[in-house]
Amino acid sequence: MLLVACALGLGGWLLTGLNLTGQIPDNWGWVCGLWLGMALAAHLVIRFAAPYADPLILPCVIALNGLGLAMIHRIDQIPTPPRADAYTQFIWTGLGMVLFALVVIFIRDLRRFDRFPYLLFLAGLGLLLLPLVPGLGVELNGSRIWIRVAGYSFQPSEVAKILLAFAFASYLVAKREVLALSGFRFGPIQFPRLRDLLPIGLMWAAAMAVLVFQSDLGTALLFFGLFVMMLYVATERIGWVVIGVSSFAVGALAAYQLFGHVRVRVSAWLNPFENFDQNLQVISAQYGFAWGGLTGRGWGLGRPGLTPLAKSDFISAAIGEELGIAGLMAIILIYAILVSRGLRAALSTSNEFTKLLACGLSFVFALQVFAIIGGVTRLLPLTGLTTPFMSQGGSSLVANWVIIGILIVISHNGRKPVAVLKHDPMPEQVALTSPSGPTGQAGMDDETQVVTP
Repeated sequence: MLLVACALGLGGWLLTGLNLTGQIPDNWGWVCGLWLGMALAAHLVIRFAAPYADPLILPCVIALNGLGLAMIHRIDQIPTPPRADAYTQFIWTGLGMVLFALVVIFIRDLRRFDRFPYLLFLAGLGLLLLPLVPGLGVELNGSRIWIRVAGYSFQPSEVAKILLAFAFASYLVAKREVLALSGFRFGPIQFPRLRDLLPIGLMWAAAMAVLVFQSDLGTALLFFGLFVMMLYVATERIGWVVIGVSSFAVGALAAYQLFGHVRVRVSAWLNPFENFDQNLQVISAQYGFAWGGLTGRGWGLGRPGLTPLAKSDFISAAIGEELGIAGLMAIILIYAILVSRGLRAALSTSNEFTKLLACGLSFVFALQVFAIIGGVTRLLPLTGLTTPFMSQGGSSLVANWVIIGILIVISHNGRKPVAVLKHDPMPEQVALTSPSGPTGQAGMDDETQVVTP
């Protein structure tokens, strides 16, 4: 599976060279060897540090990351002389893999983070609002979501989403019974008490601050949606979802009435052709999808450079133009597999904290893909989120590799066999019995057996 995943990205890179110049790049040998070596190194880290982890997670990530690198390289070839953004993205990929390996090797028990919900929440919220600090935050492409230190730009919200997922999981595990059992019933839906609305009120206020002061609808939607989803998973009460969706809708409606940048996004969604200059990005993406059709123009044969920010926000439009709607749907299915395996990791663990954490981190990927591809295809207003592992940007890429490392650790701990005593089994485990003995094999040790939860 890993070799097939590597071949997808390398194939796109080689086909781009063949279609543009009639020959494969001169450096094809060391590029292929380096990419295969990096993928193999990540595989060996999992093989020796987390051998029971889900085997589908890493191939999905390698396929998405490789296709993103190939598309960024293809767009690099449009100007004269060509740019080298794919090389920079490749370096960020290497750094992300290093951090992924460190997480898998050294963070063997994630439950140690369960003790610091408020500290993690304050750290995550501080990072989320850090771009508002004068002199530190900078505005790029109309959104103030970046900080600049020593000449380098960084998006702190990418780290904040990890810290806040840990904080939410820890808090909700501790308060789950109070949030789930108290409240009043209105019709078929049970709602929480007013005093229990403080956490969702704080996250609503933080989301509105991001929306208003940072001009970033996507980040506000991501963090508030993450909290509401984890709250629903922890309590199984639809009333929290109703309150969450309603409060965000009210805040978004107020922002639409008060702030021009929100009205621009909605106008580009509903009536893009009314203002060609203002909505050039969305319009170009629609023409790109139309020209690509079902099967696409082919690697290097389209014109994705006509769409502004084709390497970052609109890389799915470039994919749709050169690989077609079929290629874009295939990539969405890879994301769906990745999310489903993350949720499967949550099902495999018996610890409530890691279960909720895996659900939250998996939902982060699902919500990002739905929001950004939905915005590019005009299913939703454009949010400006990154397409995980594919969009140009080091902050997002490195943070997503760290998330994959966390999911690998959770999956490994949930799937690994557990040695249990025959006469004193743990409550979560079930003894295997058969006529020939406790393991179904005659001659096995009668004192212990190996079961998989």
